[in-house]
Amino acid sequence: MLTYISIIVTAIFVNNIVFSQFLGICPFIGVSKRLESAVGMGAAVMFVMALATSVTWILQTAVLEPLGLQFIQTIAFILVIASLVQMLEIVLKKVAQSLYQALGVFLPLITTNCAVLGVAILVTQRGFGFMESLVYSVSTAIGFTLALVIFAGIREQLQLVDVPCSMRGVPIALICAGLLAMAFMGFSGIKIG
Repeated sequence: MLTYISIIVTAIFVNNIVFSQFLGICPFIGVSKRLESAVGMGAAVMFVMALATSVTWILQTAVLEPLGLQFIQTIAFILVIASLVQMLEIVLKKVAQSLYQALGVFLPLITTNCAVLGVAILVTQRGFGFMESLVYSVSTAIGFTLALVIFAGIREQLQLVDVPCSMRGVPIALICAGLLAMAFMGFSGIKIG
């Protein structure tokens, strides 16, 4: 149980996928202009990341490692993630129209989100078992969502204040992202167990 708590706290706060490992920066900057978009993207990433990590973990342990094909891991994972997202989009469109409407806009963006691929690779590098991998992927997605939501809130507030012309838009957003990354560094001293 302590292992899972350690994985959860570490993935969300200490090694946040955006602020510590610098993965998923494109959607972090691009989708974080509105709070609703950030929450939607976070939910979609959580679902896809858990599913993709589960499938790629099975692929790694059942196919690639026994056959000695670890060298094609990245290509295989990219193909699996892209295929999963496309199949998921088709299934959601036919089966759960309301869920497709909620996640549909974000699903194509997730195909190119390097955080999903990064988590799938990190899980195999760290030698996690299946349940540890699932907990890590969901926790990482929660950390990603937390980063998106905090940043979206800051960006919405920045629209209400008078920012100098040369700092409007991306420049002030990058400064705020840097400050958030430094704030999350404060969690690096947390030791569990």
